[in-house]
Amino acid sequence: MGGETADEVRLRRRGTFARIAEQYALSRPTYPDALFDQLSVYGGLVRGARVLEAAPGTGQATASMAERGWWITAVELSPELAAVARRQLADYPAVDVVVSAFEDWTPSAGVYDAFVCATAYHWLDPATRLARISAALRPRGTVAVVWTHHVAGGTQDFFTDVQQHYLRWDPSARADERLPPEHDVASASEELLDSPLVTDVESHRFSLDPTYSAEEYVALLSTYSPTLALSPTARAGLLSGVRHLIASRFEGRVAKRYLFELVLARTLP
Repeated sequence: MGGETADEVRLRRRGTFARIAEQYALSRPTYPDALFDQLSVYGGLVRGARVLEAAPGTGQATASMAERGWWITAVELSPELAAVARRQLADYPAVDVVVSAFEDWTPSAGVYDAFVCATAYHWLDPATRLARISAALRPRGTVAVVWTHHVAGGTQDFFTDVQQHYLRWDPSARADERLPPEHDVASASEELLDSPLVTDVESHRFSLDPTYSAEEYVALLSTYSPTLALSPTARAGLLSGVRHLIASRFEGRVAKRYLFELVLARTLP
C-alpha cells in the first residue's frame, strides 16, 4: 500500500497467513531430509537436544526435527496456524507450540542448543532478531536459518508464459522479471557473516523439484504472501489465469524448482 514503510509492510503481510491456515498445511512443501542431517551434524544435535523454532507455521520443518527426537519450543504468531500445527504434531509430545510474536516472547536465557527458522526469518524484526536468538542459546549454540529461493527449472516454459498473468493482475509485476538460475542466487548469509554475535558461518544448498496438478499449484500459490496481498478481484483473476494456463498448455501438470539454503552459525563461547 502506498506510503507504507518496509517495516509496516512486513508487519501487515506476516499476519495474512491466518486466513489460509488449513490450505497452508496442505500445500506448502516439506524440506529435504538432507537439510536436517546437515543441521544435526553441524550442531551435534542428538536425541533430547533443545531447539527453539520461530514461526513454524503449520509445522513443516517442526515435524522433521521432532522425528529426530529433539525437544522443540515453536513460537508461532498466528493462533490459527498454531492450532493446525498442534494437530499436525499431536504424535510428538516433545513439541510445545506457543502462540506469540517472537519479539514479544521471552525464553529462558542460554538454555537452547539450537535456533531454527524456516522460510520465515524475513518476518522477524531485523533490528532485534539475532540478539534475541543469541541470548536464548547456550554458548556455541547453533543458529539455523532456512531460506527458500524460487529459481529457474522445472517446467521452465510455464514460468515464462505465466508472467503475462502477473503483468495483468499484480501491480508490482515487471515485464523483465524472470526466475534466476541457481548459480546466480546470492547467499542469504550476509547478516550472520557481518554479526559480532555469531561465528563459524556456513551455507548449504538443497534442491527439490515437486510436480503439481493445476489445482495443486493454484492452491500453493494461494498461500504466498504476494498473492494474499492482492485485491480479491486481482487474486481471483491471477489464480484463474494460472489454472487455465496449466490445464490448457501443460497437460495439467507443472514442476517447480525450489532451492533451499541452510545458513548455519554458532554463538560465541
